[in-house]
Amino acid sequence: MSSAVTPPRFGHEVRRTAVLAAPLVAGHVATGLIGFVDSVIAGHHSTATLAAVAVGTAIFWLPLMVPMGTLMAVPPSVSQLDGEGRQAEVGPLFRQAMWLAAGLGVALFALLTALAALLGPFGIAPDIVPGATAFLHGIRWGVPALTLYFCMRYLSDGIHWTLPTMVFGFGGLVVLVPMGYALAFGWGPFPEGGAGGLGIASAIMMWTQASAFALYLAVSKRFARYQLFTRFDPPRWTEIRSLLRTGLPIGVTVTMEGSLFVVTALLIGRLGELEAAAHQIAINVAALCFMVPFGLAEATTVRVGNAVGRGLGSAGVRRAGFAGLVLVLATQTLSGVLLLLGHDHVVRIYTEDAAVAALAGSLLLYAAAFQFPDGIQALSAGALRGLKDTQVPMFLAAAAYWGVGMSLGATLGLGLGWGPKGMWIGLIAGLTVAAVLLGSRFLRSSWRVPVSPTGPAAQ
Repeated sequence: MSSAVTPPRFGHEVRRTAVLAAPLVAGHVATGLIGFVDSVIAGHHSTATLAAVAVGTAIFWLPLMVPMGTLMAVPPSVSQLDGEGRQAEVGPLFRQAMWLAAGLGVALFALLTALAALLGPFGIAPDIVPGATAFLHGIRWGVPALTLYFCMRYLSDGIHWTLPTMVFGFGGLVVLVPMGYALAFGWGPFPEGGAGGLGIASAIMMWTQASAFALYLAVSKRFARYQLFTRFDPPRWTEIRSLLRTGLPIGVTVTMEGSLFVVTALLIGRLGELEAAAHQIAINVAALCFMVPFGLAEATTVRVGNAVGRGLGSAGVRRAGFAGLVLVLATQTLSGVLLLLGHDHVVRIYTEDAAVAALAGSLLLYAAAFQFPDGIQALSAGALRGLKDTQVPMFLAAAAYWGVGMSLGATLGLGLGWGPKGMWIGLIAGLTVAAVLLGSRFLRSSWRVPVSPTGPAAQ
């Protein structure tokens, strides 16, 4: 017997998205706090260590965005299967996704090994290169664990169970804080490792998180019906190719945005220690603020995907997208006000160097200016992922982030000598264009979603 599918009211959709997003936001904040912990420990160790961690972190995150974004195919795939009542297919999909995650992790380990040798030829200041290289040599050992962790986390998110993202995210901080301090400054049997010690501590944390998440999935009654580990499946190219078809454009899109920030950090790293350290502080604060709309975007991906699976049509899909938008506008208003009023207080947490603090505080004013466009473009991209509309957004993102953002930033910052402030103006321009293009794309794509007259009960 079939039942009519009734879209939820808008207020209900906002509440569902908020409840779903809250642990995701907390988990992403925990992830952002990893960079915060590294930066604070490095900043109190020395300005040279902070600059090295700034460049090393940029090199680390730039290639990581491809596998991280590619694995974002998992939540909408799982969410649509769950919405259609096809839970038996979730386990086989997950096992193929784990093969994909493992392969991406190994490839990224090899890439980071090669990139560490290219810091000097790229033009990074010579006094930064040794510490940044040591940081990369340490943190690369955690990359395979991190890609597997992303895969497991995205599975959990896709079935509307986001609490583990928060728990394991903050659990990682419990490991990183004492380990990072001990390995950076030296304590007991551990010698002083500076930036290299922070890299090793981060790798240890990543393996701890992945191992704990795998154990949780294996023993949790909530996941028992999906039979995630009940049998061994060899890699199957058909299923992996399907994940890549959806996920690789997401990976490229995420990389287009993230690389705008990362390459900006690398270019600023050519200017010297003071500029690199100040930029690291400002971009770390901006990244922490971004964790909120990023979590809301992931929740919106799941809600939009679920609306598609339940056959709610354009009205249901747009309702899910607009619910996320309302929440993003509220949170970005708050973060913008906090950056405008509290930027000087924030930078004092990171450093006691007056010159670094002054430059970092001025850069946070630019960060306040891009809170709205950054939140809107992230939310729009998340809604499009829920529709599995990933190829055209990839090209739109490339045009916005690189055609506008990087070209303008490089022209002002390096060509005209405006320094870090010119590069940050480029960030604002790129994010604003992305918000317009991706938002318009969602409005267009959401009109084409068909309505199913029958299906699972509304959630």
